[in-house]
Amino acid sequence: MLGPDNNETSTGETILEIDLSALENNYRYLVSHIAPGTRFMAVVKAFAYGSEAARIALKLQELGADYFAVAYTNEGVALRDAGISRPILVLHPQPISYKTIIARCLEPALYSENLLQGFAKTARDEGQKEYPVHLKFNTGLNRLGFNPEQAGKIASEIKTIPFLRVASVFSHLAASEDPAEKEFTEGQLRSFARVCISVEKELGYRPLRHLLNTSGILNYPDHQYDMVRSGIGLYGFGNDAVYDSKLTPVASLKTVISQIHEIGAGESVGYNRAFRASTPVRTATLPLGHADGIGRQYGQGKGYVTIHGKRAPIIGNVCMDMIMVDVTGVDCREGDEVVVFGKESSADLLAAAAGTISYELITGISQRVRRKIIS
Repeated sequence: MLGPDNNETSTGETILEIDLSALENNYRYLVSHIAPGTRFMAVVKAFAYGSEAARIALKLQELGADYFAVAYTNEGVALRDAGISRPILVLHPQPISYKTIIARCLEPALYSENLLQGFAKTARDEGQKEYPVHLKFNTGLNRLGFNPEQAGKIASEIKTIPFLRVASVFSHLAASEDPAEKEFTEGQLRSFARVCISVEKELGYRPLRHLLNTSGILNYPDHQYDMVRSGIGLYGFGNDAVYDSKLTPVASLKTVISQIHEIGAGESVGYNRAFRASTPVRTATLPLGHADGIGRQYGQGKGYVTIHGKRAPIIGNVCMDMIMVDVTGVDCREGDEVVVFGKESSADLLAAAAGTISYELITGISQRVRRKIIS
């Protein structure tokens, strides 16, 4: 029998393939749903949803993305270091990072009076004039944001601060992917429209306005305003089977069979003897585990991998660095390639099998997993 060194179909190790052509497909599909002149903000927080932020952002900048969004300041700094020159919105700035934000030409989202006053003081102390900031309003997600009823007051206050200028006004839809919540979403749309009117009236100029996320772009195209934002759609997920068929997953997690065991009836597999064979079972051990982002919730038969087109359920408890799968009836050998998720085996389906969502699965892939860029 040939060993793994002679198996040309094997990845040889656990890798996360990042397909930049898939990214381009997704970007162009989303852009095709927005009006000419509408700007596009690419959300690349959390290592570009668990992939590779620098390479993803550079490709999107090349394709024409107008803005980038990250969650935290250090993510924006990493993009600047990688060569991103487009504006970068920091969605959740922390006071300790205000000076860094200014030094690296990042643009903070201000969502409370404390942030507004604190950043204004830093901008003054750093000798800034009309530094670009973004005002976030809470229209129903109830996570971050100014009260919409205070929109006029906040705008009037900023107008008196020469160190700041409002680059955009925005909010965040809570359930744009859910048809059952259409009435709620329409309420958010109306609330945001009122915010925009109040802010523009008090400022005396019109900042950029943006509200739609990926599902908003696809389901509420009449509310694009000046810019739209997309995160999950860029990475191949449309939150709807119809849209998923038009998008291509950017990331594919692959690994390799390390060892195969023949387990007799009555024998157990893994920690705590969590799997006990009632009949003879053939198992394969794979070199990835919960330290790589495959959590314990995928064990006990809930999760699965794909080997030569056949599903192999994860048995027993997921270990830190390994999982064991049932390959009874699967024609495979040590060294063969294993697909955890990718284009043909969706992260959506794997996540759903364990009672979670693709966002959690793909963003949780550990940085110790080697990234392989495919152009």
